[in-house]
Amino acid sequence: MAKRSAAPSGAASSKDSPHAGRLTRLRALLPRAGVTHLLVTNPKDVGYLTGFLGGDSYLLVPGVGGRERGRPVVISDFRYQEELEPVKAVADVFIRPRSMVEAVTEVVGGAGGADRVGLQAEHVTISLKAALGRGLSGRRLVDTNGLVARLRIIKDHAEVALITKAARIQEAALAAVLPTIAPGQSELEIAARLEAEMKTRGSSEPGFPTIVGVAANGSLPHYRPGRKKTASNKSLLIDWGAVLQGYHSDMTRCFAIGAWPAKIAEIYRIVLDAQEMAAAALAPGKSTKEVDAVARRHITRQGYGEYYGHGLGHGLGHDGHEEPRLTNMLAPAVLAPGMVVTVEPGIYLPGVGGVRIEDDYEITARGAKNLCTMPKGMDWATL
Repeated sequence: MAKRSAAPSGAASSKDSPHAGRLTRLRALLPRAGVTHLLVTNPKDVGYLTGFLGGDSYLLVPGVGGRERGRPVVISDFRYQEELEPVKAVADVFIRPRSMVEAVTEVVGGAGGADRVGLQAEHVTISLKAALGRGLSGRRLVDTNGLVARLRIIKDHAEVALITKAARIQEAALAAVLPTIAPGQSELEIAARLEAEMKTRGSSEPGFPTIVGVAANGSLPHYRPGRKKTASNKSLLIDWGAVLQGYHSDMTRCFAIGAWPAKIAEIYRIVLDAQEMAAAALAPGKSTKEVDAVARRHITRQGYGEYYGHGLGHGLGHDGHEEPRLTNMLAPAVLAPGMVVTVEPGIYLPGVGGVRIEDDYEITARGAKNLCTMPKGMDWATL
C-alpha cells in the first residue's frame, strides 16, 4: 500500500488557510446530496479547495454526520510530491504507485463509511465512471452536479484581490505594448508581445489565447490571430487576460490606428454606452437576464440588435468562464455580493469589423465595483 502522508509537525495550521473553510462548507453539503464522500476530479476545483494548482490529481472529500470519516485526501503522483507539502495543512496526501483508478480504489477502500461516493457528473467521462464502477464494486457511485461550483460562485476578499491584481498585470502589459503598435505588424506579433509582457509581470499564463483582430477580423467574437497586418486608419480589437495564482481577469478594448473608420466609430459609441449602462445596473438582487437586457435593449434600439448575438458577460475565478452567466439564453440567476462578472457587449459587422468593450466587476452590497482601471474613451483608443 502506498503511504498516505498527513500534515508534518510545524506545518501551517489549517485555521490559517481559506481552503479549510471551503472544505468545511463542502463537507456540510454532501449529506444533503445523498453521498458520504465526494471524489473531486476537476483540477480547478481541486485548486480551489486545497490551493494545489498542479493538475493530474484528485481529491476525496468526506462528508459530515454520523461517525467521523477522516480528513480529505489528495491523490497524486511523484511529480507533485514536494509541491503538495503545503496542502497537508488541510488534507492528507496519497502518492499513487499505480494508475489513478487503482489509487482511488485503495483510498476509498480505506476511508471510513465510504458507502455512497459522489462523482462530479459535469466533469467525469463515461469511461472513467465505468472504470471507477469496476474498481469500487459494492459501493454506490452517485452523480452530483455543481457542488463545488456552488461555493466558487461567491468570492471572498482574498479571491477578489487576486482577480484585481491579475487585472493590474494585464493592464500594465497592454500599456507597455500600445506605444509599440504601428502599421505593418501582424496580429500574431502583437499577441505574442502582449502575452510576454503579462508573463514578465507575474501572469502564469494567458487566461485564454489572446485575441487580436485587425479590421474585418474584429467581427469574429472568438477570432484566432493570424498573419493579417495592422494598417493606418483601420480598427484593432484586443481581448486578453492574465492568470495570477489560478485566478483570471479578462478585458477587451478596441483601437484605431490613425483615423477611425466611420462605421466603427459609430458602433463604438453605441457599445460604450451599452457597457456603461449595463455596469450601472449591476446590483445584488438583480437577475442576470435583467442586466443583460439593459445592454441588449440599447443596442437593439440603435438598430444593431442582430449584430449582437452573445451574452453580456460571465463569472470569473479559477476559470475564465464560470457562473454566473449574464445572458438571455439561460435561466436567470440572482446576483449577490461577492460574485465577479464581466460586462462585455459588442457589435459585429461582417466584412467591416467589430467593437467589444469589457471590464470585470465585483458585485457589492449596494451595487458593483469596477476592478479594471484602463480608459475606454475614443480619444485614448486612437493610436
